Order: sequence, then C-alpha cells, then structure tokens
Amino acid sequence: SLTLAVVVRNPVTGHRHFARVKVPPLLSRFLEASPGRYVPVEDVIAAHLEELFPGMEVLEHHTFRLTRNEDLEVEEDDAENLLQALEKELMRRRLGPPVRLEVEESVDREVLDLLVRELKIGEAEVYPLPGPLDLTGLFRIHSIDRPELKYPKFVAGTHRDLAEVESASAPDIFAALRTKDVLLHHPYDSFSTSVQAFLEQAAADPDVLAIKQTLYRTSGDSPIVDALIEAAESGKQVLVLVEIKARFDESANIKWARKLEESGCHVVYGLVGLKTHCKLSLVVRQEGETLRRYSHVGTGNYHPKTARLYEDLGLLTSDPQVGADLSDLFNRLSGYSRRETYRRLLVAPKSLRDGLVSRIHKEIQHHRAGRPAHVRIKVNSMVDEAVVDACYRASQAGVPVDVWVRGICALRPGVPGLSENIRVRSVLGRFLEHSRVFAFGNGGEPEVWLGSADMMHRNLDRRIEALVRVTDPAHRAALNRLLENGMSDGTASWHLGPDGEWTRHATDADGQPLRNIQEMLIDARRRRRGTATP
Repeated sequence: SLTLAVVVRNPVTGHRHFARVKVPPLLSRFLEASPGRYVPVEDVIAAHLEELFPGMEVLEHHTFRLTRNEDLEVEEDDAENLLQALEKELMRRRLGPPVRLEVEESVDREVLDLLVRELKIGEAEVYPLPGPLDLTGLFRIHSIDRPELKYPKFVAGTHRDLAEVESASAPDIFAALRTKDVLLHHPYDSFSTSVQAFLEQAAADPDVLAIKQTLYRTSGDSPIVDALIEAAESGKQVLVLVEIKARFDESANIKWARKLEESGCHVVYGLVGLKTHCKLSLVVRQEGETLRRYSHVGTGNYHPKTARLYEDLGLLTSDPQVGADLSDLFNRLSGYSRRETYRRLLVAPKSLRDGLVSRIHKEIQHHRAGRPAHVRIKVNSMVDEAVVDACYRASQAGVPVDVWVRGICALRPGVPGLSENIRVRSVLGRFLEHSRVFAFGNGGEPEVWLGSADMMHRNLDRRIEALVRVTDPAHRAALNRLLENGMSDGTASWHLGPDGEWTRHATDADGQPLRNIQEMLIDARRRRRGTATP
C-alpha cells in the first residue's frame, strides 16, 4: 500500500503529531493535469494536506510503501470447505507481517525511525528509492499519443494450419487437427483464433460430449470461462480444475469457481499439498461409432490478454496417446486415478525431473559414442540442483549445453573444468519470454519437449506440471531453430559470465545492431500473411 507519512504541528501548543494518509488504490496512480502531462496522485494529496488537517501546520511529508507477506497458509486436509478457508486467509492477508519498506530517499531520519519502530521491521528491509515509489501508474503514460516512442503496431494472425484461405467463416479446428498437429507460438500466432476458438467451437459443437480444462490464471472477462459455462449449460460434461491458490489471483479464481459450479460444471481443486500449474485442455467428441480426443498442451495461462504480451508455445493435437495421457492425468487430478506414468507426457512431481536428468545423461553416452549430442533448454528460471548438476556433467563430458533463461539462473557457464561447454543467454524485449522448451540431440533423432515447468523446486516438487513430447519432425526442427536463433551470437541478448555477471550484447564488432529475435518473428509472420512492415 502507498502511504504518505505526514508531520504536523499544533500552532497553539507547539506539539508535533505524526499521521498517515493512505493513497487510494486507483487503477492508475497518475492523473492528467493537462493534455499529455500527468502527475502522481500522492503529489495531488500532498498539495492539499492543509485541508485534511485544518488548523494544523504541515511541517513535512514523505511517501512510503509497505509490502507484507502474501503467502497463505491453509490446512487443506483439515479444511472442510477449502473456498471458505481460503477466503478467511485472504481477509487476514492485509495484516500479514511486513517484509519490505520502501521510502523516498529524502525521508527525514526521525520519521524513518518512527516507521521502522511502529511497523516492526528491520533496517535490512528498508529500501530508500527515488520517487515515484509505485510505478504501476506508468501504464497511463503509455496512453499518450506518441507513436514514435512506441513499438510499431502488431496484430497477430491466425495460424496458417488453421486459416481458411477461401472462406470468411471461422475455421473448423477439429477438421484441421484430424489432418495434422498444430504448433502455436504466441503472440505471433493469435490466441483468440486458435486456443480460444478451439474451446468455443467445442462448447457449441453438439457432437462434443465432454471438456476438461485446467485454469491457473485467466482474465476478468474470460471468454474461456464463458465457453465452459456455455458447454455445461448445453448438457456437456465439463470438468474444470481451478487452482484457487494461484498467488495474487486467489480472489478472482474463487469467483470463477463459484460461477462455474453454478452453471453445472464439475469444479475440482486438485491434489492436497500441490498446486496445479499445468496448462491442459481435453475435448472428447463423438465421431460416428468412435470417440476422438482433441488436446491442447501449453506453456502459458489460458489468459487472452497476457497471450498478446507473453511469448508462449502450445500444441494442438488429436493424437490418441496425448488424449489418453490427458484423460489419465485429469482422472488423477480429480481423485479417480493414481497413475504416475504416461505415454507422451512427463509429469511433476513424480517423473519430470528424473525424465529430464536421464535424458541429459543420455546425451553424454551419445557424445562418447560419436553420435550427435546436445542439450538446449529454454525456461524462466534455472535453479534446481539436480538439473544444474546434470548440465555440468554433460559439459565436462564435452556435450554442448545451451540455456536460454529469462530470470533466475544458478548455472555458471564458462567455468574452467566445469562448464566450458555451457552458454547462458537471456532475451528481454517487447514480449515477456515465457515458454519452456527442452531439446536433445538424441544421437541424431532429435527429441523435443514443451510445457509448463520451470527448473525450480516449487515446480518440480510442489506443483503438477506437464511436458509433452513433440513428435512432428517439422515442429521439432522449428523449435530447434528457435533455440538456435535465441542463442546465436548474432542475436541481441544478455550473456551470463562465469563470474555470475550479465553483459549486454546488442551490437557487432562494427557497431551495427544485432538482430532482434522478437522483431524477426514478427516480420516472418507479416511476410507469411503478405503484409508489409509499417
């Protein structure tokens, strides 16, 4: 919460008083003072403090922001009603223990000492910063009409394997998937005309008998939820696994859970002690005398808005093995099965870590036998000791290991005798790199997996995560090209050194800009659709 610490004095008695004025939690922290000019809300309040303290003399004011521990503790196995127990915890969240105090650099020492004492926070948790402290309002600045300061507009198109060339009608996604698997790459491929359309078509199709879906995060006006409700109200069997413990989305997910239940959906909350983070959809359709399963396995949430900002991958398929795997996994998540082995899936917490580590070790055997061998990993975070140690052993054996990571990385590349064959890169750009891909040389028969898991303890030990093996040779080649381009020395990126320091590489030896991989992918989609770059 953003707050003003105010020191006032009574001019009659001379007594000094300390007060706190909370800044309203507006959607934007900035107000438009004149066309194109914005001022922070806290500055507006500060300019009128005399009206809040009539008869008092305002001596000074300082902005501070307090962060509290947002972790929720719910005894799932004891709670008779998990939703009610979680709602009670959410009410207590605002009173959680403070973990960080941000103050303006100009804060008076006496005022700071008072805040530290009254809030019961340690000096190590105090962070003096230049204002403004709350930068969420900067989104308002983006609304200023200055196109020369913004990225060129990009509107994602329908994936070419789903597009109807000679028809203005919506594509028949089921017909397309009966022909081939579709590898989606968001935001370059439209989410609304692929994954969203897949579920909307399933909801409206009279031949669809059942839909099973995981929801970790979604938007406030989610068309995904609307499609599931429509399906349930039309008599289809709909199972929705809502993760109501998704951090900071607990309240929204509780609301969705109740809304889905009221419409007739079978809503479950997963397994005790584990968060369900995997991104899965399963549609069961009657086709003549047989049942066919259609599946989606992704790396990102079913969130139409973030799908335009986050880079993610997804696989749409009618492959019977994937469909059977998802059926088994949904049965496990809903409490009707204890299966822990799958055909084309690696599932945490039982098989995912061991499955990846064993494949890394297998690359060592391929390398020693003179067969093609490599390890390529793209994740958000890389800190799991077992996976890191496996990469070190592969490097020591001579296997090239490439890691494309967005955030935390405990792996140190280029350390003599340990990791000379490891490279670590990071790409920060217009879109948030969010996909997770794992590729192996496999002796000349490449093996590629994609899914929801980062290499962290919470993902591998305390969450249900799923990776799917990509079998289409063209899709495997495309994903390997993506990884090669991201790791290329000709791509603008950050390089991690053996000392743990990141170095920006944005120009070549002649000072010319290196290629931007995100812009390259945008241009490729535009050329495919025959549209010129603005």
